[in-house]
Amino acid sequence: MKVTEILQENIGKKLVSFELLPPLKGKSIEHLYNILEPLIDFNPPFIDVTYHREEYEYKITPNGYFEKIAVRKRPGTVGICSAIQHKYEIEAVPHLICGGFSKQETENALIDLHFLGIHNILALRGDARRLDKTFVPEKDGHHYAVNLVKQINQMNQGVYLDKDLVDGAKTDFCIGVAGYPEKHFEAANYEEDLLFLKAKVEAGADYIVTQMFFDNQVFFKFVKDCRDLGINVPIIPGIKPLTKMGQLKGIPSNFYINFPDELVKEARKCKDDLAVRELGTEWCTAQSKELFEQGASCIHFYTMSDQKVVSKVCSEIL
Repeated sequence: MKVTEILQENIGKKLVSFELLPPLKGKSIEHLYNILEPLIDFNPPFIDVTYHREEYEYKITPNGYFEKIAVRKRPGTVGICSAIQHKYEIEAVPHLICGGFSKQETENALIDLHFLGIHNILALRGDARRLDKTFVPEKDGHHYAVNLVKQINQMNQGVYLDKDLVDGAKTDFCIGVAGYPEKHFEAANYEEDLLFLKAKVEAGADYIVTQMFFDNQVFFKFVKDCRDLGINVPIIPGIKPLTKMGQLKGIPSNFYINFPDELVKEARKCKDDLAVRELGTEWCTAQSKELFEQGASCIHFYTMSDQKVVSKVCSEIL
């Protein structure tokens, strides 16, 4: 079932979904199941699985020189999504990114997903590699998520890269994209970023999942601004509980978002990470309750493999 169909059929209900990281290379699928099992009790209608492109590392060679090599630390997104759907009968949503894929490789990945019965995709540009200053696409790859959305939408219409291909099978992907209530860090300003989001919707995106936020007023304003601009697809709020003191610095620097003054002041009073964790749980619970009260039908949790806190929040709000 498509994410949009799930949302339409559950208007007025409280749904939660989760985003998971693939296990590190060398870990088994059981490692992922152990993270997922506590969350299954909350009946998530879909589970997102992130995709991680290769990273460059420098390793010393026997002759003493450094060699630049490409390493993928978290492979297996497509296989994991297939395993989740098979084991739990829950819709899995793989993240498909521009980075690391040519257009032909993207088409082949979409064909595999279609054959596996995966009906939903979150289309993202993806981040720059760790040692790259800016995002660098593959040769003949997409520079922006809007171009990836267009390619997926074209396949939904039976149009493939091979122009000589006649009567191509139509895929039926539901396309999600990312929205940024505090704007994407590369956009010149908030208004320009909203126009970029509108372009993704006009290119074929069916729904939006937001970057995490800790201030609901930021989300409410974002939704209103989207609607005023003519963006009328479902917007799913994405949130995450604060769990460590170090995240007060790490989350803003990595995700380019702000913490509310009240949360920062209370966190600074905490004596240790356990106290921060309790504060973060309470804050996230209050956030979730208000989001549901204001009409959200689904809340998307960024678990980051910390399922215990997310489980505690879900037990309080469902």
